[in-house]
Parts: sequence; structure tokens; C-alpha cells
Amino acid sequence: MEIRQLINSDDLYSIAKIYVESWQFAYKGIIPQDYLQKLRPDMWSENLKKSGIHSLVIMEKGRYIGTASYSSSRTKEFADWGEIISIYLLPDYIGKGHGKKLLAATLTELEKLGYHDIFLWVLEENTRARAFYEKSGFICSGKALDDNIGGKKLREIQYCYHL
Repeated sequence: MEIRQLINSDDLYSIAKIYVESWQFAYKGIIPQDYLQKLRPDMWSENLKKSGIHSLVIMEKGRYIGTASYSSSRTKEFADWGEIISIYLLPDYIGKGHGKKLLAATLTELEKLGYHDIFLWVLEENTRARAFYEKSGFICSGKALDDNIGGKKLREIQYCYHL
């Protein structure tokens, strides 16, 4: 297993497929199924090239199995904080310790950028992800955002971590 920064020669389509497969698995029963079925890799591949957003990939035996994105806070309220934008694994690799290693690598990279206060947003109904972050030492801040994905009103909960 290897965790490293995304590089120009990486296959963005394969990495973006991780988002699609992960969303379809993790958000089943949370986000409307018809929306999940319409997801396509090209919806994410351009985001992987956005300025100011850093991405890691996790590979096993030459195959992309997960990805994480992070940056400085995208909101003014937390201007001095680092933000974990996403952590996703292919469904077959969930629950095998890869997410823990990818999260640790992401926190290390944020610390290298000078951040000691980190936050992320997670869908309130995503109990598996919430339990993962809580077990990893993240604390629910009590802050929430209302969102609408696929025509369904959803709430995102903020979790914070202090290095």
C-alpha cells in the first residue's frame, strides 16, 4: 500500500471513479437512489485539478483504491483552519484500516501546511462516517449546514480536530 500526493501523470478518471463508487455505496438510503445512479466520474475529475486544493491517493498493487482532498478553510469563519474536503475509498476497501491510514496522512499533510486546527463536514445521516471520525478523535462542534442533494434536504455536521 502506498499513500502519496496526486501527480500530473495520475489517471484522474480512475480516481474520480472512486468518488462515484464510494458515494453510491456510502450514501445509499441517504441520498436519493436516482441521483446516485446518475453520478459520473467527470463530475469530479475537474475538481481534482482545482488550485489550492491538495489531493492524496492511496494505491494497492498499482490500483487506486482511495483518495482524500484537503485545503485551507473554504469559509471565512474558519480562516486559520485546515479543512478536510473528502476522504473516499472503493467499497471493497472500507473497514480494512485503509481509511484510518489515509486520514492520518491527510492530517500530517495539513500539519505540514501549518494547520493545527482541522475541520470537516459529514452528512448527519452518515452514521458510519461519523463513528469513524469520532473514533479517530474528531469532536462534533455542534455547527451544521443545510444542504440539498438530489432534491433531498440534508444536514451536514461539522467535526473538529486539534493537532
